[in-house]
Amino acid sequence: MDTEVIRELLIHKFREIERRMLLAIHQLNDEELNWRPNDSSNSIANLIVHIRGNIDERIVSGIQGHVITRDRDAEFEPIYLSKEELTKLTEESFLIATSTVAQLNEKHWQQTQLVRGKERSHLDMLFQCAAHFSEHMGQILYIAKLLKDDAYIATSIPRRKADKA
Repeated sequence: MDTEVIRELLIHKFREIERRMLLAIHQLNDEELNWRPNDSSNSIANLIVHIRGNIDERIVSGIQGHVITRDRDAEFEPIYLSKEELTKLTEESFLIATSTVAQLNEKHWQQTQLVRGKERSHLDMLFQCAAHFSEHMGQILYIAKLLKDDAYIATSIPRRKADKA
């Protein structure tokens, strides 16, 4: 197993998800970030809190070994967080993910954690996290596009410096 290739791939993926989420967050105001299309749907704030809960459970607790008690259901309750709070939470969450990946060696990749009654390797969990975060990033981008309509700026193509002005 080429540990360096895996490490670089995961770090790149986590940074790309963070970058695109932040670009969407910065296009919206506090009300838009906390908007829920209906009672059974999540706001962008809920999705960011949920991603952090997943990072705490799978990475901080599962890989780093720090005991964290997660209340997953609470992540989906109506909440109100400011753009600044959500930006900080996103940056802190992905810093945890990337710094953890940067420190792992091949032995760590193969260690396991119990996930829903099944032993899964840390490597498997990190790939699952990347997929899970990508799914929620898609929801965040979709909500942002719904709210901004024609004013929405796509996050998939890095903008040139001249475009940022």
